[in-house]
Amino acid sequence: MELKPEIFVSIASYRDAELIPTLTDMIKNASDLHSLNIAVCWQDEGDITPFLNEGMELSEQTKSGDHDLFVFNYQGARIQFLSVHYFLSEGACWARHLCENLYNNEDYFLQIDSHCRFVKNWDKEMISMLAELQKQSSHPVISSYPPGYKPGDESSKNTYVSRLVFRGFSSDRVLQLTSVDFKNDEPLRGTYLAGGFIFAKGSFVIDIPNDPQIFFEGEEIAMAARAFTHGYDVWHPHKILLWHFYGRKDHTKVWSDHNGEAKKAGSIDKAWWDRDSASKKRVRTLLGYEKDGPDIDPRYALGNKRTLTEFEETIGVDFTLCSVLPEVVENGRCSYFTDNHLQDWRKRVINTNKKTLTIPKSELDCQLNNISRLHIGVYSINNDLLDKKVLSAEEIDKSINKENVEELKFELDFTTLPSQKPSVIRVSPYIHNEGWGKIVERAW
Repeated sequence: MELKPEIFVSIASYRDAELIPTLTDMIKNASDLHSLNIAVCWQDEGDITPFLNEGMELSEQTKSGDHDLFVFNYQGARIQFLSVHYFLSEGACWARHLCENLYNNEDYFLQIDSHCRFVKNWDKEMISMLAELQKQSSHPVISSYPPGYKPGDESSKNTYVSRLVFRGFSSDRVLQLTSVDFKNDEPLRGTYLAGGFIFAKGSFVIDIPNDPQIFFEGEEIAMAARAFTHGYDVWHPHKILLWHFYGRKDHTKVWSDHNGEAKKAGSIDKAWWDRDSASKKRVRTLLGYEKDGPDIDPRYALGNKRTLTEFEETIGVDFTLCSVLPEVVENGRCSYFTDNHLQDWRKRVINTNKKTLTIPKSELDCQLNNISRLHIGVYSINNDLLDKKVLSAEEIDKSINKENVEELKFELDFTTLPSQKPSVIRVSPYIHNEGWGKIVERAW
């Protein structure tokens, strides 16, 4: 009897009520042409009753390292739950890393989050797409931010596909991603990876294992750089393969548990921000713009098939300057440059500057309905005006003059040359029949 090709599925789950619905939907919509070996880093309280109640059959209980491992058979799939108390969690990549320890040379690798839904025959569709891509790329990877859904509402499933693009640099100088919709007859070449959906040959687990010391932010840009330098090519799927539950506003997350109160009580040894700070420094070190950073294990370092410089050229980003080519943020939102090996391309880079400015109403020292216009200016350390926004009385009334709102919020978004660094923000109200009011200043 011919053995079915195997798919290793890695799922990091943190106290997620969507875990069981995700598993049941995945298995229900599989084609039955492939064997599924599902590994879940199950960060919860260790009660397996919900799995038993779902009809999963416990076949083995053992240990993997220091953690209990429950192995279930369910509708032809093998599901391994690596049980970790949620207070012992060390972040998303740490959980993914534990899952990868259960990889057993399966043919294919799928990494997802624990809140997903799947198209019919998703496994057949993914493998077929990957096979087509192998005709033009020796190491293709399929990845994107899947369209969204809301639990219990089939009509909420979005019907677009998207590609990953640059969003900006965080205040900690870590590159962040967003997505834009596209329509195409075949997968679209990209460079960025989405942590919540990666599909590749099984060798990806060996070549690009998750770095357990990356907590959360920076996971995607670090893995994208490592995949690129190891010779992998990213492609964004041109049709829907799965959906993802975004936001999850009312769902428990690691930063709500791993807080200062839990640390003070001795429930955790580090608050989430302690791990997050060290993790971001690690990402900056990997990407070459952090001095005196930590040593990085060769397993989680860059590869030698292509260079970091080539990666920067391909995405149009200078990591050291935290700057990008104009095409990266213009309407086309380019994220994959094929003709960028021009001399001095870095001379064209610009800085993106984004910030949410919050000002208490009381600091303006006047009634909002007396303001005829509001000037917001951003200045350099040399007092050069870098950006200006002027709100009319009508705009103030429409956007910020609301009852029971004690703070005014303004979204600032502009570009400058790398040498022009924002330093200070000045908010200046012009008052009817009185002239300029009190100037409010904020450091950038």
